[in-house]
Amino acid sequence: MVDSNHSSTSSRCGFVAIVGRPNVGKSTLMNRTLGQKLSITSRKPQTTRHQIIGIKTAGDVQAIYVDTPGLHKSGKKAINRYMNRAASSAINDVDVVIFMIDRNRWTDEDQMVLDQLQGMKCPLIVAINKVDKVTDKEQLLPLLEELAKRMPSAELIPMSAKTGASIEQLEAAVAAHLPESIHFYEEDQLTDRSSRFLAAELVREKVMRQLGDEIPYQITVEIEEFKQDGKVLHISALILVEKDGQKAIVIGAKGARLKSIGHDARLDMERLFDSQVMLNLWVKVKGGWSDDERALRSLGYDDFRQ
Repeated sequence: MVDSNHSSTSSRCGFVAIVGRPNVGKSTLMNRTLGQKLSITSRKPQTTRHQIIGIKTAGDVQAIYVDTPGLHKSGKKAINRYMNRAASSAINDVDVVIFMIDRNRWTDEDQMVLDQLQGMKCPLIVAINKVDKVTDKEQLLPLLEELAKRMPSAELIPMSAKTGASIEQLEAAVAAHLPESIHFYEEDQLTDRSSRFLAAELVREKVMRQLGDEIPYQITVEIEEFKQDGKVLHISALILVEKDGQKAIVIGAKGARLKSIGHDARLDMERLFDSQVMLNLWVKVKGGWSDDERALRSLGYDDFRQ
């Protein structure tokens, strides 16, 4: 919905893509910028699978951030190809690109992302993340010099998505590049995603966080019920895995693991939806879904913008 309260002469509004290799902190940056958890995070690469829009309105500036899956080399399965397409498509039709890298080193996957950005006409900001872990800032100089050579027209901002260091500087740089425009969304709107989608993502986050390396990526979540009844929001979610052995791992001994996943997800849902939540979880085997284009579409993996 367009907010017509802002005149196009004084207000700025535009889209900002956050890109980078997997596990570099893109979702953490978006959550930090919004001041609220929207994108799910875990230590496992490729946690983010979809483009997620987060809307930050501050006075006359509305920045619409697009959190993307990490661009990665392994594209063997349909879901890997989907994630790369979702990330690549976000680069088109945005007003600013934030390219996130780790303060440690430049990698082949970073280069792959940069290759995708070639020919891009909008401003580029390079956010060097995790500088809170650097005691002597002079250690960053060789990397900054290398980045300046690779991307001479880019603005380089060392920052920390985790602690918030230099986030205000990053937001100011973004705002300076946004075009003059009316705001596209209402001032209090946080995302264009449905509450059902956000609920599914929260359950998937807890599975990935709790099971670490035990469960590969063949897991997704489907919301079967999402209904407000008085003060209680009733949510039923189906956790889909590909093998019986994975089902047993997710459920755990006497259902303990599934209960723990449900407990953690429910707490986050209550914060996000500002309501008491009754959450029911089930686990079901659906073989081969992650390499089946039709199954992926039925599970919502078709939403990237062409």
